[in-house]
Amino acid sequence: MAGPADPRRRPGPAPDSVTILDLLVVAVEAGASVPDAVGAVGDVLVDPVGADLRAAAGALRLGAPWAAAWARAPGIGEALAPLESAWSTGAGAAPALRAAAAGLRRERERAAREAAARLGVRIVLPLGLCFLPAFVLIGLVPVLVSLAGTLLR
Repeated sequence: MAGPADPRRRPGPAPDSVTILDLLVVAVEAGASVPDAVGAVGDVLVDPVGADLRAAAGALRLGAPWAAAWARAPGIGEALAPLESAWSTGAGAAPALRAAAAGLRRERERAAREAAARLGVRIVLPLGLCFLPAFVLIGLVPVLVSLAGTLLR
């Protein structure tokens, strides 16, 4: 398998937080420790997020506190907050990661529904401006011309 420094690997789109959480769930359920799971997911990703994950995993392996390990990557560190309790207390990480991923999915679904509702409201005016004149020209004008023609005779 090609490593993260392999020049043949081309960076793809940046992974989202839900994908990273799902990958961490798989790694933790496979028996990896928290730093090993974070490092393994970092090895898979070739973008800056992967480098941040690898750096944080290395810092955790060396005994750095959780906040210090994630100081370089605060954005992804916030998304991986459920791992902090597993790291500090020794609790199982997979249920917390699954719950966090489900919460992010619910939030995205809610945001998508709101955006769709806003789109429905925004599209009414352009549709009205297009179809109302067409209705008047095609439906009412011929009727009015016909009535005017019969009244003028």
